[in-house]
Amino acid sequence: MAKANFKRKQREKVIKWLLTLSGLITILTTLAIIWVLFSESFSFFREVSLWSFLTDTEWTPLFTNKHYGILPLLAGTFLTTLIAVLTAAPLGLVIAIYLSEYAPKGFRKGIKPALELLAAVPTVVYGFFALTVVTPFLQSFIPGVDSFNALSAGLVMGIMIIPMISSLSEDALYAVPKSLREASYGMGATKFQTVFKVTVPAASSGIIVSIILAIARAVGETMVVAIAAGQQPTLTLDPRKSIETITAYIVQVSLGDVQHGSVEYRTIFAAGITLFLFTFALNTLGYRIKKRYQEKYA
Repeated sequence: MAKANFKRKQREKVIKWLLTLSGLITILTTLAIIWVLFSESFSFFREVSLWSFLTDTEWTPLFTNKHYGILPLLAGTFLTTLIAVLTAAPLGLVIAIYLSEYAPKGFRKGIKPALELLAAVPTVVYGFFALTVVTPFLQSFIPGVDSFNALSAGLVMGIMIIPMISSLSEDALYAVPKSLREASYGMGATKFQTVFKVTVPAASSGIIVSIILAIARAVGETMVVAIAAGQQPTLTLDPRKSIETITAYIVQVSLGDVQHGSVEYRTIFAAGITLFLFTFALNTLGYRIKKRYQEKYA
């Protein structure tokens, strides 16, 4: 018996050390990524002023007349993300409410995994779908839509992140205590009133966090915008026009003939640190909102 206890304790120690090692590897990897981004960005900003980077309205580091203003890339990223969220948030929330409150249990168990299969489709497939199907469809009834445009990329990105919003929101709705629903019915409320005045407000923290995470996912999307939105870093909010996002630019330079160590090459790290800070702010916001609502309803 003592020997068995000793072996069990030894196994537990090994598992504990393996888990600790895994956590340390994750932390060190994150710190290494941050170090590379900041160190290379620092080298970039020694040659390009931060003020010019933040305020110049042109981004042409690969042209003869060089400008290093990040605003066109930020505008393209913002535009495609906005279209994606406006597409995905209403649809994802409606799907989540239906699955949680109205759908039969058997249907819910079958349709939810099928819906989440959308998340398993490679993003390059979404990109070609946007370019070859969605764009010609939009051009058939919207005048002035370019062959590469922000609208088709944003719409397809919205379809892509629907599973994230619907799945996380449905989990939040399903976790609302049954007693709240019963109390609402006991007060004479209808099913519709209970859903939208009791269940949805009670699950609002999870719903908001799911939307914020979906925004972060859309901001970091690469292949859809690289294929369907074009590579024209123009400062515009017209969704019919060709634009370029931060991620698409990083792909363009990384796969090109730009000399390593040059200012042009270091622009990908300056763009990368901008993207990192933006997504970090979104994740922090989501965490704080979730914590605030947990404390409020605790």
